[in-house]
Amino acid sequence: MRTDFVLLYFTLIRFGASTPQEMDAVNNVPFFYTNNYPIFLGNKADQGFSKDDNLEIQLLMMGDRNLYIGARNAVYVLNLGESDADEIYYSDILVWNPSEHAQNKCRLYGQRERECNNFIKVILKRNKDTLFICGTNAFSPTCGHFQVDSLELEGDYIKGPGRCPHDRQHSNIALFADDNLYTGTVTDFQGRDPIIYRSLGKLPNLRTVKYDSRWLKEPHFVHAVDYGDYIYFFFGEISVEYFGVEKVMIPRVARVCKDDVGGNAEFLEKEWTSFFKARLVCAHPGDPPLFFNHLESVTDVVNVNGRDMVFAIFTTPKNSLPTSACCAFALDDIDKVFTGRFKQQRTPVSLWTPVPDDEVPTPRPGSCAGSGPLEGYTSSTDIPSDTLAFSRTHPLMDESVKAISQKPLFLRLPTKYAKETLTRIVVDTAAGPNGDQTVLFIGSEGGWLSKVLFREKGSIFLEKMYIFNYKKCTSLDPKGSMIIDMKLDKPNQVLYAAFPRCVIKVPLGGCKRHGPCKKACIRSRDPYCGWVNGACVHLTPGTSVSYEQDINRGNTDGLQDC
Repeated sequence: MRTDFVLLYFTLIRFGASTPQEMDAVNNVPFFYTNNYPIFLGNKADQGFSKDDNLEIQLLMMGDRNLYIGARNAVYVLNLGESDADEIYYSDILVWNPSEHAQNKCRLYGQRERECNNFIKVILKRNKDTLFICGTNAFSPTCGHFQVDSLELEGDYIKGPGRCPHDRQHSNIALFADDNLYTGTVTDFQGRDPIIYRSLGKLPNLRTVKYDSRWLKEPHFVHAVDYGDYIYFFFGEISVEYFGVEKVMIPRVARVCKDDVGGNAEFLEKEWTSFFKARLVCAHPGDPPLFFNHLESVTDVVNVNGRDMVFAIFTTPKNSLPTSACCAFALDDIDKVFTGRFKQQRTPVSLWTPVPDDEVPTPRPGSCAGSGPLEGYTSSTDIPSDTLAFSRTHPLMDESVKAISQKPLFLRLPTKYAKETLTRIVVDTAAGPNGDQTVLFIGSEGGWLSKVLFREKGSIFLEKMYIFNYKKCTSLDPKGSMIIDMKLDKPNQVLYAAFPRCVIKVPLGGCKRHGPCKKACIRSRDPYCGWVNGACVHLTPGTSVSYEQDINRGNTDGLQDC
C-alpha cells in the first residue's frame, strides 16, 4: 500500500463514526461500450480520420443548436443532432491566428513558442445574430464581435485586458446580462491585478478596487450567474481572514448589483459600491470537519423542488490527499448571508471579528440603490460617503454560506488505481419520463464520468463510466485525460465532454446496453431508461408509451437473470 493511503487512514480516523464513505455505483459501464462513443478530433468530413494534436481545447459553448469549441487559434462549430457516426466533424470554423506583432511581443516577454498562440477563452452569445469571442492572442488579449451565420468579424477588434487573460493558464469567467459584459480575470500578463469588471454596455465601466487584497487575493475564477437584481461570482482565493505560515485557499461567492453605477468622487468612483463576498462551506461533518476548500466547478442556477440553487464541485488542496465532493447551495441562503453581519480586522496583526451593529453606518450597505436599506436612493452615486467608505473597507461578510445538506451529495476518496478527483459538473433537472428527476453528471481528471440521482438526503450513484478514448485522444500532455468542460444537449439527450484534444458525445441514458434483459433495465434505477415492449429504451419527458421502471428501489424480485 502506498504511503499516501496509509496517511489517509490516519488522517480520517479522527472522524470516527463519521469517516467519509463513498457510494458504490449501481452500474459500472464496460469500457468496450464507452469506447465507441462518437468523438470530435478537429476534423471536417472530407479529411478522413486523423488526430489534431494542436487542438488544445479551452472551453465549450452551447447555442442555437450548435456547439462552439474554443481551442488553439480556432473556434470550431458542430451541428447538434447529427448522426452517431464514429467521428464528429465540424460544420464551420473560425481560424484566428495571433498577429505577427503580437507573437514578437510574446517572445520578448520570454514566453515559450507554444504559448505565443491565440487560445480562445471567451465565447458568448451577445444577441441572436452576434457572437462575442476573446482570445489570448499571444499574450495580447483581443476580443471581437462575429456574425453567427458567417463567423465574419463585425467592426473592429476590441482590446481584451480585463475581459480575457493574457495567459491561458489564468482563470476567467464572462457573461452578458442586459447587454453588459461582466468578467472575472486578471488585467496584466503577470496576473497581479485581478478584476471583476463590467464593460461594453450602456452602463458605466466598473471594476473591483485595484491592489487591495481585502477585495480579491489571487482569485481562481470559476463561474458567474445572472439572478434577480445581482450578478453572482463564484471563485476561490487566498484567505485574508485565516492567516498563518501557509496560504489557505477559500471558496467564495460574491455579488454586485446590475444597476450599480459606482460611487462619488470621494469613495469608489468607477468602482463597485455593491461588491461583497462570503465563504462557501462544503464539508463532511466531524470533529473537526473535513473541509473541501478548492472550488472547481459551479452550475447555472437551477430550480429543484421549488428552490433555486447551484451545484458545485470542491476538492482538497493539491498538495494533500486528493479528495473531492459535490455540494449544493440555495440562492436564498446566499442572499441571507449578504444581509447579515460584516467582518473586519482592526489592526494588521489582529484576528478578524464581526463588526458590531452600532459600527455599521446608516443606510446599511449591501443592497441595490432603490431597494432595501437603500430604498431612498435612486442611484449608487447618491449613497452617503460614510456608507461608501464602509463598503470600501469591509467587503467580507462574517457568516458563511452553508450547503443545503449536512454531508456532501457525492464524494470521491483517493484511489491508487485511477485519477478520480472531480473537475466538472452539469445537471439535468428534467430527467425521466415525467421530467421530475434531477441527475448530476460529474467529470474527473482521469476521464471518468459519474451519473448521480440527486436526493437531498442520500443521493443514488447510478453509473460510473470511463469515457476518455485513450487510443484516439492520447497525447504527451499529463492532463490529457482531464474533463475540462461539459455541456448538456437536452433536446438530443446527450452530453458533450471536452478533453484537451477531443470532445466525446455521451448519451444521457445507456439503456441500449441492457438490451432484452428486463432485470438489468429495472435494476439500473436510471430515470432515462424504461422497459417497453420487451426492450430497455430511452425515455424522454412527456413520453406517452407504457413503461416499467423502479428508480427508488430497483426491485427485481421475480425477474429472471439474463
